[in-house]
Amino acid sequence: MEKYIQKIEKDNIVYAIVLRDEYEGDHINFFTEDSMSFQVGYLPHSKGKIIEPHLHLENNRSINDTSEVLLVKKGKVKVNFYDNDKKHVDSTTLFKGDIILLCGGGHGFEILENAVMIEIKQGPYNAISDKVRFKGIEK
Repeated sequence: MEKYIQKIEKDNIVYAIVLRDEYEGDHINFFTEDSMSFQVGYLPHSKGKIIEPHLHLENNRSINDTSEVLLVKKGKVKVNFYDNDKKHVDSTTLFKGDIILLCGGGHGFEILENAVMIEIKQGPYNAISDKVRFKGIEK
């Protein structure tokens, strides 16, 4: 992976993909596999480029997971990753401008500096039936 793209994975399970704010490229690059239920890409365009108007067609999909994307607008956030047995597998720290796709296992956050994050996830979302909380690693 590139210097500014971090893939958190263990035992062939991708827990997250982090795109650091410093990442730059000169072509369209998707960081997710085509088979993933949520897609994240980098789309650089030069002034004057026209992207043709388009519609996204209705398409039945079977999605069994809930992925989410977080954009750190401000601050510093530690993310802890857990397997499906609730065991800690890895950690990373996010900074202003970083984007993370959370796509496997579990995760928890430790706010290291006052932070603002924007979250984008699949819906409809049910906070009661779509989430299981558990005790993570201690500070």
